[in-house]
Amino acid sequence: MNMSMVVVSVRIPKELKMKAKNYGIKISEILRRALEEEIRKRELEEIQDLLDKFKKGMENVSKEDIISVIKESREERLDICSTRALW
Repeated sequence: MNMSMVVVSVRIPKELKMKAKNYGIKISEILRRALEEEIRKRELEEIQDLLDKFKKGMENVSKEDIISVIKESREERLDICSTRALW
C-alpha cells in the first residue's frame, strides 16, 4: 500500500521524552497506533449512530411493507429482463 506521509509535531515534557528513550519506546509508533485506534473508535461510533437512526426510521415499517417492496422489486427486475430478451 502506497501512503504519502506527513510530519506531525507534539510537545511533551522533557522528562517524558527521556523516560521513553530509556525504555526504548518509539514515540512515533505509539502515537501512530493511538491515533489509528482513536479514528477507528470514532468511525465505529459514527456507524453505530447511523444504524440507530436507521432502526428508528424503520420502527413504523411493517414486515408486510418490506415483503411487498421486495416482491415489487423482483417483478420490476423480471419485467426488465424479459423486455431485454425481446430485443
